[in-house]
Amino acid sequence: MDHAATSWPKPEAVINAMTESVTFMAGSPGRGTHGMSLQAGRTMNKARSTLSKLLGFGNPNDVAFAQNATMALNLAIKGLLQPGDHVISTMLEHNSVRRPLEFLKRTQGIEVNYVPVDLSGQINLEAVKKLFRTNTKLVIATHSSNLLGCILPVEELARLAHEHGAVMLVDGAQTVGNLPVDVERMGIDMLAFPGHKGLLGPQGTGGLYIHPDINLEPQMHGGTGSQSAEPEQPDIRPDRYEAGTPNIPGISGLAAGAEEVLRIGVEQIYKHEWSLTQTIVENLQNLSGVKLIGPALGEPRTGIVSFILENQDPAQTAFHLDRKYGIAVRAGYHCTPLGHAQAQTTETGAVRVSVGYTTQEYEVETLIRAVAELSKG
Repeated sequence: MDHAATSWPKPEAVINAMTESVTFMAGSPGRGTHGMSLQAGRTMNKARSTLSKLLGFGNPNDVAFAQNATMALNLAIKGLLQPGDHVISTMLEHNSVRRPLEFLKRTQGIEVNYVPVDLSGQINLEAVKKLFRTNTKLVIATHSSNLLGCILPVEELARLAHEHGAVMLVDGAQTVGNLPVDVERMGIDMLAFPGHKGLLGPQGTGGLYIHPDINLEPQMHGGTGSQSAEPEQPDIRPDRYEAGTPNIPGISGLAAGAEEVLRIGVEQIYKHEWSLTQTIVENLQNLSGVKLIGPALGEPRTGIVSFILENQDPAQTAFHLDRKYGIAVRAGYHCTPLGHAQAQTTETGAVRVSVGYTTQEYEVETLIRAVAELSKG
């Protein structure tokens, strides 16, 4: 029950695709004309095409592959912002957003406002409106908090951003593959996503959707197999943002995982996860000594439920869940210290349970019994 970190088990199609890639694709796309190199290129094109269908953008070349969502966010943030720019973000952001912003504050003098949220993770849009300035360049928001599981109104934030001439960047780490996302309909200009969570692919994969009107400064420079005689990075997509030999086995698995999500249907995945999380919330909220954080029962959320046991360190709780009951969860600060400040759990951290499409009802029942026993000491 740690799907917010990495989904597991992986579909058989993902394993087969990666095995086939390692076995038969000993070539680098764009770097050769032999069969294995060409097949590797076709695999990458297939992955881009599948993602464009899943995420609602027209040109598959508008997605750049990355090692993970963190690298994608770094490309988006550092590739767009310039000295003197102003950014609006939220107090729920992961360190993969906060740390690049703080780095640019220190080195380039950008300005940042982090918008607070209430205890259920809801943001005040009227407060956001008041933060826009003439130099506001970027609005950044996680689609769903990796601590609280709340879902932020990214469509409304995108509308506000565009009304003020700013770009909308969304961290889709907890929603891509788990919640319907359509970048064109929702007004998302850039979307960072991992391959190893809701997309059911392997670790070490991810990407960034970039609106065709946005030109980012590459953060990696090197060989692409295109415009090789030029000293500068190519200006064509996706080559501009994909220097070096790509992770073909990983992207093969990512493509297979995304196809599996399309086959099942994102709406069906979300419905399954919603049902399980509501069962967890309904049962844990009635246990003495258990404090739940995040949205209340019935309120919108992704497959994340975080809690604290009174008089027990979250690390202890996670340890006992693993060793005594065979339940894998995440404890600590979840790389979101500002989120814990909003949840009033800075001193303790929290235990995070996160379900996925493969989570079964009997597993949820086992979790509930285990937490009930631990809450009694």
